[in-house]
Amino acid sequence: MFSTVLYAALLAFLIALIAGPPLIRFLRRLKFGQTVRTDGPKTHLKKSGTPTMGGILIVPAAAISTLLLAGADLKVNYCLLVTIGFSLIGLIDDLIIVVARRPLGLKARHKLLGEIILGLLISLFALTAPELGPVLAVPFSGQFLTLPPWLFVIVAAGAVVGSANAVNFTDGLDGLAAGTTAISAVAYALLCIGLGEWNLAAFAAAIAGACLGFTWFNAHPAQVIMGDTGSLGLGAALGAMAVVTRTELFLVIIGGIFVIETLSVMLQVSYFRLTGGRRLFRMAPLHHHFELKGWPETRVVFRFWLIGFVFAVIGLAGLPAVLGY
Repeated sequence: MFSTVLYAALLAFLIALIAGPPLIRFLRRLKFGQTVRTDGPKTHLKKSGTPTMGGILIVPAAAISTLLLAGADLKVNYCLLVTIGFSLIGLIDDLIIVVARRPLGLKARHKLLGEIILGLLISLFALTAPELGPVLAVPFSGQFLTLPPWLFVIVAAGAVVGSANAVNFTDGLDGLAAGTTAISAVAYALLCIGLGEWNLAAFAAAIAGACLGFTWFNAHPAQVIMGDTGSLGLGAALGAMAVVTRTELFLVIIGGIFVIETLSVMLQVSYFRLTGGRRLFRMAPLHHHFELKGWPETRVVFRFWLIGFVFAVIGLAGLPAVLGY
């Protein structure tokens, strides 16, 4: 079974690696280029026109690998459905930006509505599944927290929607979102193995493999950017795995780098409003703050990868207590 998990990662990696060059040429031919904010770091202006929507390389690679190698499993099917659904929302958003030339893309309320519907779909599945129910595993304690059904649905849906948007916030530098997601996905593959969820482990490994294959082309200087097509789908995949394994609280730790990025945005906006225009950080999300302090992009990315790895290890350290070890 462990070999299947490794094969899932390898197959997704190879699919992304092989399909990457023709996809990038196709996106260039269509002139589906990235629009760069003029108020951001000046070093990003040269990224303007870089092909975007690279998520159509990542998500299908992971999905194909999962469908070929993971056994029939309702949990995996729900995770795939939510991942593809969020990716389609991101695809619509990206298309509106590059085709309709609307810089803000899909209206925020329409995007959020679609995300909430998909989040509710998997949370209701987890609520009604006999082996799951409205229960959360508490890291390091060996305890399980039972929630009222209505609160569980909110927490579970929030985990998926929040995770999707957190990865979206993190997708601002070459290789950052793909690398940190790969780290979190590997952690979830190991977590699922510990729980005996081998099919889910294969899905998580496929996500990691697809991210690594994509990073071959997304490493600085990026040949392609994942766009919302990738970031929303990847974040939703992490959130969905957390919901169907009752490890939403683990995700907060394993995906700690995404939590930090999201908090930096929330703090920046709140501080700006409370102080009448002053900024807490030079720019949010946090990775841009360090760029504006003079850190090279590659240094920011590599150090954030390291932080993501540390969070993943800490999160996994909380699993043995839950398993009774």
